Amino acid sequence: MSRTTGLALYDGTARVAAAPVIRRYSTSFRLATSLFPRRCRAAIASIYALVRIADEIVDGTAAEAGLDRAARGAVLDELERETERAVATGFSANLVVHAFAAVAREAGIESALTRAFFASMRRDLDDVAFDETEYRTYVHGSAEVVGLMCLRVFLAGRPVAPEVAPRLDEGAARLGAAFQKVNFLRDVAHDRGYLGRSYLPGVAASGMTDEQKTAVVDDIRADLRAARAAVRHLPGDCRRPVLVATALFGELLRRLERTPASRLASTRVSVPAPVKLALALRWTLAPSLSTGALS
Repeated sequence: MSRTTGLALYDGTARVAAAPVIRRYSTSFRLATSLFPRRCRAAIASIYALVRIADEIVDGTAAEAGLDRAARGAVLDELERETERAVATGFSANLVVHAFAAVAREAGIESALTRAFFASMRRDLDDVAFDETEYRTYVHGSAEVVGLMCLRVFLAGRPVAPEVAPRLDEGAARLGAAFQKVNFLRDVAHDRGYLGRSYLPGVAASGMTDEQKTAVVDDIRADLRAARAAVRHLPGDCRRPVLVATALFGELLRRLERTPASRLASTRVSVPAPVKLALALRWTLAPSLSTGALS
């Protein structure tokens, strides 16, 4: 077996190894990812897998395994170093890291994106109560850059006009931010009670008011409106999956909007699996694509 063939086999094996992570952890992203063209599907799953591993280090799983704060920080630092090495060299003994690095090298995912991501993950090692500036910085690193990573995959090998590229970047970043903020709203009780975090600026420890919840919902809708203008500039084979993911999170946002803020302190709002499937089917079979789901 030649060296090239050996590396190609290892690359493929790494991507296969990374793929189950998205299937086990996210119904919504799994549904949307399954609709992406073959050229994107494994790459998006590989990005998700690395992001999920970092989340598990800081979001309680490593602590359940007995790692204290210093040990969790050391594991996260090593994951970042290993990712940087793999992107630079094209190899890692960690199959998930190797899969991500192969995608990063092929799609041109910049080191600035991975650095910002790990910086935000590092904030989660400690209790947080963000002000507005810290909140925006965290959202950029934890969500906007992930949207930009996915965009790099969508556009790989597909030239983009110079005047369109900034619109696509803004749309991807704002859509990633919207998804993250929906999660903040859904998980506000768990984040504060279990993880000791208050991501949303100005929300008191005693709980969120209906006015504060409305402000968060309005902010999310503004992100979605900004993203709407960019969807039509995506490659045609990527628009529908993006709209499916957006429809799924849009349904969750509508349910959160209908839920009184007082209930969010004790209830985790979710979208039932049959509703998710129906939404995905609707967008998959739609004869034409409208960005109305982003409004």
